[in-house]
Amino acid sequence: MNQSLAPMALLSRRGFPTSLKRKPLGARRSRAASILLALRAARPDSKVELDHGDPFQLLIATILSAQSTDSRVNQVTPGLFRRYPDPAAFADANPAEIEDAIHSTGFFRAKTRAIQASCKMLVARHGGRVPRTLEELIALPGVGRKTANVVLGAGYGIASGIVVDTHMARLARRLGLTRHVDPSKIERDLVDLVPKGEWIFFSIAGVLHGRYICQARRPLCGACLLAPHCPSRDRESKRAAGRPVNDRPNRPPARPRRSRDRS
Repeated sequence: MNQSLAPMALLSRRGFPTSLKRKPLGARRSRAASILLALRAARPDSKVELDHGDPFQLLIATILSAQSTDSRVNQVTPGLFRRYPDPAAFADANPAEIEDAIHSTGFFRAKTRAIQASCKMLVARHGGRVPRTLEELIALPGVGRKTANVVLGAGYGIASGIVVDTHMARLARRLGLTRHVDPSKIERDLVDLVPKGEWIFFSIAGVLHGRYICQARRPLCGACLLAPHCPSRDRESKRAAGRPVNDRPNRPPARPRRSRDRS
């Protein structure tokens, strides 16, 4: 056998689910449109769950939400913003005091460094205002594409891309909209399939759907309005029956390891 074809032949024998095999772009966009309609029916009034009064507060809250929950961040930010109402106040603050205020969100030292460095740059380069472009936002310390897309979309109403967090990544893979695990590659697939005018809604609603319905351990497939379009819709029934479930349906099963006789 041609060695260059061996890996593909192996994948073919093991098989991907039919719906996850690569289809023409038009067919994939048509599927994505159906999913989008179902998502609108499921979550018509979706809003980000991080409490904020302006794009700056949303920026800080999104930084704090890393490895934390929105509800936990929402417990911290009211007092935090009363004490530090603008970038200049954060930039001039005692780091230990910020650390103490955000301690419960986790990784408080790293988050404090990111917040203060970002605020100093906002003051020095942007007049204390949060910029309105992706390029300027991701230049801020501690701000990546996910945070920038959240701030631009929910804070300014600017469709700069699609937010890909752990919930969106899981949802997109289970729906067969991507095969990737890398967030930037997942986003690239999604922006090809979802119309730009729907990026903001899709980002917010998709994250919430992944958080509350398409959960990691126990997806609520029976309650999911996206189920008719989902190649992974039998996961809940499989778990209830005690049958094995592949949590990464876009990858072939791992090869069983051979035991080594060390005697």
